[in-house]
Amino acid sequence: MVKEYRLNAPAGGRYLVRPAGGGAPSPLLVGFHGWGLRAEDELRLLRSIPGSGGWSCCAVEGLYPVTRRDGEEGRSWMAPSERERRIRENVGYVDGVIEAVLGSFPHDGRLVLHGFSQGAQMAVRSALLGRHGVSAVMMVGGDIPPESTGLSGMGRVHIARGTRDPLYREELHLQDLRRLGADGVDAEGLVFSGAHHPEAVYLEGAGAFLRGVLSRSAL
Repeated sequence: MVKEYRLNAPAGGRYLVRPAGGGAPSPLLVGFHGWGLRAEDELRLLRSIPGSGGWSCCAVEGLYPVTRRDGEEGRSWMAPSERERRIRENVGYVDGVIEAVLGSFPHDGRLVLHGFSQGAQMAVRSALLGRHGVSAVMMVGGDIPPESTGLSGMGRVHIARGTRDPLYREELHLQDLRRLGADGVDAEGLVFSGAHHPEAVYLEGAGAFLRGVLSRSAL
């Protein structure tokens, strides 16, 4: 008889860090890429947000390899099977990354999570299920996981979509804003002219949101 066993080993992956300049304690912006992308793609997006130079930026790479339509290898935040187990693995992995970054670079206590597309759900799960309290969550092109509750644990929220986005549709965006409002979350919705990928108007709005996080926490 064949029996199945599991070793509960911690999951580990790859992440990139661009420290803030100056060496003084700084806020930390942690990003999660979309399906088929890599940490480099998310770090590029974080660095494109106006004002992010004053933040330490960390891009976390998904654990699960996938092959894109162009034949290139990318990464995903979800595997085809054992969804609940994958979620626990991912949250534990992200907790470990954040802990490592906080231990390596001077931090001023402010932590914001950013997620694009599939990475938006990872940002929400990390905020709600992870060990590290967050100041805010930023989402673009992706929705709040349907099973997520107690959304006030996300802090402030910036949630955006493009007008021609076929994946994150208008009804999903409006539903997410209603869910956030019902939980008393200070949420800012943004709709920009474009499709799935962030464009200049999104980046400007994201930069303004980060400035708001800094100004409110300084009060």
